[in-house]
Amino acid sequence: MTMSTGLAALTWPLHTDRLTLRPATIDDADATWRFRCREDVSRWITRASVTLDEHRTWFRAPDSLARTLVIEHSGTVIGDLMVKIEDAWAQAEITARARGMQAELGWVLHPDHAGHGYATEAVRELLRLCFKDLGLRRVTATCFAVNEASWRLMERVGMRREFYTVRDSLHRSGEWLDCVGYALLFDEWSDSA
Repeated sequence: MTMSTGLAALTWPLHTDRLTLRPATIDDADATWRFRCREDVSRWITRASVTLDEHRTWFRAPDSLARTLVIEHSGTVIGDLMVKIEDAWAQAEITARARGMQAELGWVLHPDHAGHGYATEAVRELLRLCFKDLGLRRVTATCFAVNEASWRLMERVGMRREFYTVRDSLHRSGEWLDCVGYALLFDEWSDSA
C-alpha cells in the first residue's frame, strides 16, 4: 500500500465531535502558512519555510500533499496532520509482509486554537484512521524532548515512550537537542484512549 493509495481509498471527510479531517489540497497552502510561519510553531517542525512562496512549493509537492491532512474547525483550517505510511523492518525473505504496515505521525495546531482539546481529538481520530481504516499494525511519533506539549499529547492518546536520545538532533538554532520517540501497536490501542 502506498501512502496515496491508502488514504485515497478512504471516504472523506472524517468528522469528530468538533472537527473535520480531510486530505490537504494545493489550496490549503496559504491557510497552513498562517500558523506554520509563526516562531512558536516553526521552532518545533521539521521544515520551516522562510517565505510563503517557499512554503507553497513544499506544501504543494505531490509527496507532501499525499501524506497531509488538514484539521478544520467550523470551516477554518486550524492545523495539519502527517501520515507517512512506511514498511516495517523485516528479514529479507518476508519483506512483502511488512510493506505499508506502519506509519509515522506528525501534527501542527495553530496556537490560537490550543487549550481546547482539538489536537487530542484530531490525533485520536488519526489513530482510529490508521488502525481501523488503513489496517496498520504500528504508529510512531517523535519530537524534541523540550517540546512538552507534543510528547504530552502522545501520552494522552495512549502512546508509550520507546526512546529518549541525548543531543542527537540538530535544531535549526544550531543546538543539539534531546529527542523522544513514542509508538502504539494496534493491539495496544483503545478507541477510548
